[in-house]
Amino acid sequence: MNEIELKKQGKIKRLTNATFKFDERIREGFFTAEYFLKVKKIVTQNNLASDVTMQWFTRVDGAMLCGIDEAIALIYTFAKEPESLEIYALNDGDIISSCEPVLKVRGKYENFGFLENAIDAVLARRSSVATNAMRVLKAANGKCVFSMADRQDDIATQTGDGYASFIAGITKVATDAQGLWWGGKGSGTMPHALIQICGGDIVKACELYLQTFKDEPITALVDYNNDVITDALRVARAFDKKLNAVRVDTSKNLIDRYFLDKDTSGFDPHGVCKELIFALRNALDENGFKHVKIVVSSGFEPQKIAEFEAHKTPVDVYGVGSYLTQNTTCGFTGDLVELNGKDEAKFGRKNIISKRLERVTF
Repeated sequence: MNEIELKKQGKIKRLTNATFKFDERIREGFFTAEYFLKVKKIVTQNNLASDVTMQWFTRVDGAMLCGIDEAIALIYTFAKEPESLEIYALNDGDIISSCEPVLKVRGKYENFGFLENAIDAVLARRSSVATNAMRVLKAANGKCVFSMADRQDDIATQTGDGYASFIAGITKVATDAQGLWWGGKGSGTMPHALIQICGGDIVKACELYLQTFKDEPITALVDYNNDVITDALRVARAFDKKLNAVRVDTSKNLIDRYFLDKDTSGFDPHGVCKELIFALRNALDENGFKHVKIVVSSGFEPQKIAEFEAHKTPVDVYGVGSYLTQNTTCGFTGDLVELNGKDEAKFGRKNIISKRLERVTF
């Protein structure tokens, strides 16, 4: 049983530093803003009294907090004399309010202050992804969401992003890297590349897939020829019960051939529109393929998903990529708010008392 499973069961409170893989250059200040390194040197060389309290918060209301365990592990790994620090924190997965403190660290500034921007970055990235995933899941109304956020950013972000999505509730991911911190594995069937290699023949692509992965249910990607319903019926007739689902990934710049002789004056027929999905579901059902599920992807975010759900669009799985990794959802700030046990902060900031914070012990 891994740490994530134990944490979910309430048997452990936080993940340990062994869970996270850090770049050792953090210890050298490689990722630290230069002025933090300078103030560390000034404080050290001038023997300044520097027992401080630093608190972190975001101005986003109703966000899902994530990155707390990682930030604590970062402090434990790279701070000087981490056992001398007092740490109070909320938990990954907590819903937080604007300006609510999520983390407080008390101790000598020179021992941990140089980690301020690294902690800001961890909390911002993880909480942004977790909040985005939470919003997508809420819009999906209980339906499965597949994270396709494996290509929207530097590949080094996959592991942390996959963890943040998992904290929100997404367990289907595209790569092993996305599941590394919680024991998940990448999954998926075919990209457009397989169909291209088969000369655009979706049936041949499916045949080759099944020959290679005999025990796996197949999800056929049916938008390659921009003729979703025709190709969906072709693979359904060829494979029947062996076909688990069809995926529609039509670009927002295209209009599927189904609409060529249809009146589209009352809606926008571009991309994966709900009218196309209704037509696809009807065609599958009328031809005896009610067991075939429908997966949609390409440009899905909470607003579009909510619109699909409001109209009871027959979707079984939503594939979401770019929206999950938008990193501007939550920004975090670290402020010094106490000096030697007394309130001391820049104008407009103050030490905020919170009963939700819990003492962290190593």
